[in-house]
Amino acid sequence: MHKLLAVVGDYYHPEAVVKEGLEESLASWLASGNVSLAYTTVDRLTTALRDKPDAVILFKDDKINPADENPAHWLDSETEQAMLQYVYEGGGWFSWHSGLASYPEDGAYISMTRGYFKYHPEQKPVRFEPVASDFSGSTDHFVINPALGFESVEEHYFVYCDEANTHVFMRTFSEDGESIGGWSHPYGKGRVCCLTPAHNLHSLILSEMKQLVEACIRWCARA
Repeated sequence: MHKLLAVVGDYYHPEAVVKEGLEESLASWLASGNVSLAYTTVDRLTTALRDKPDAVILFKDDKINPADENPAHWLDSETEQAMLQYVYEGGGWFSWHSGLASYPEDGAYISMTRGYFKYHPEQKPVRFEPVASDFSGSTDHFVINPALGFESVEEHYFVYCDEANTHVFMRTFSEDGESIGGWSHPYGKGRVCCLTPAHNLHSLILSEMKQLVEACIRWCARA
């Protein structure tokens, strides 16, 4: 039995919407009885990690109240170190959409993800295209199904990504330019996978998107 732990929802991303997208993506796997999915909150994350889930899904930015003049941040040093230690010792970490946003660019968490959200223009059609790779015989990097490309009206996340020290498996395109949509790498004995789509429910429940999310999480969890 694989165990998944999720922390989802923030000011801009309603918890119910993210949960619906996540649970639809994992529906067949959950129905098989071979995996369990539990949710926790940021204040309980350090404790929850002690149970050594097979993978953690983070779809939550670091700002608690981003609309305020001086927003507060939830990620403290104790939680951050617990996250890094969990992955370094063999856990799987899926940084999804806002799980890459608002975290200190020079902080330890971003040193683990090797990338972060910079900005997005107004929503418009965005193409999410898989990148072919030659890692078919390797388990060190996530290998994407080339059929999992799609287009949707979305936030086009422009990101920083340390391409030299990770494996880019998806690129993104819109009239505003090109960016990176997904990357993966080992971290210690663990695995890290980062994915920028999607913001909207209509994108989260697309067939290709659901297959992509499940594949990313299965890779993180070694399932």
